[in-house]
Amino acid sequence: MPGISTSIIVVPKSCTSYGMCFMHVSVPAHCVAPLAVLVPGPVLWSQHAACSTFLSQEISRYVEHGVLDAGICGSDWIAENRADVIEVAELKYSKSTSKPARWVLAVPENSKAYDPEDLADTIIASELVQTTKQYFADRGIAVKKVEYSSGATEVKAMLPGVGGIVDVAETGASLQASGLRIVDTILESTTRLVANKTSWADPAKRQKIEDLAKLLQVCAAVGMNSPQGALNGRRNLELKMDVPIGAIQEIQSILPNDVSPKINQLVDKNYVEFELLIDEKTGRDILPACKRLGAVGISTYKLDLIVN
Repeated sequence: MPGISTSIIVVPKSCTSYGMCFMHVSVPAHCVAPLAVLVPGPVLWSQHAACSTFLSQEISRYVEHGVLDAGICGSDWIAENRADVIEVAELKYSKSTSKPARWVLAVPENSKAYDPEDLADTIIASELVQTTKQYFADRGIAVKKVEYSSGATEVKAMLPGVGGIVDVAETGASLQASGLRIVDTILESTTRLVANKTSWADPAKRQKIEDLAKLLQVCAAVGMNSPQGALNGRRNLELKMDVPIGAIQEIQSILPNDVSPKINQLVDKNYVEFELLIDEKTGRDILPACKRLGAVGISTYKLDLIVN
């Protein structure tokens, strides 16, 4: 459509060890179609957004080079790729913990190495090659080589000449089960929504990316942290939010004509509470605008049955 820009947004292919909850995309790669990503909460629908899946390791590079307008990846891969991108939002999703994922330096339990300095003149196996090199260089430690490792990194810690490994850990349980001991944490990582700088300067694209960020942050805030929590149908929701007094009329104006919110007084006289029943698709559409108008304390409750 003339005059309308299309955003291309990408998400990781699968759940990665740093805790992404994004599982798949339900539209073909790069087609101009409604964006329908299975996320832990409301889904952003946009008539002029296309979506695809890449490896998380690649996303920040493609966003920086303008192949993609925006993407979701770990801050670890932004650092590793030295990617020059806009970090729009931090998204606190994890498979097993609310804490950041850690890239740790680990050695076999029976190793004589207890400090990073003890690993001088040894080989370090790591998927984060540049970050690992920088870690040792900053400490003046001359390791023999940082060897790229893609998968089965824990096993390589037992190979002759390999002093240690750098691997990602959320709880450390997997490393411990493999007979490894953590020496140090070299990097902490959380999930980020990133944008290309040129795309961010385009008002239409920036609006879509900001709307996506607001929706994802609302998901995290109300605890929708599993794919089953995705809002992907036409079922009804109870929606509650605290609305600034000065924004009551504006928020009422964006509600469907057949929706009349119940308005409750709060102790804080600057806000009132809105309660309303609304279908999920409409809820997805209005949430970003409500956030922009100053609504806070947004929560949703799925209603499986309504008796009139």
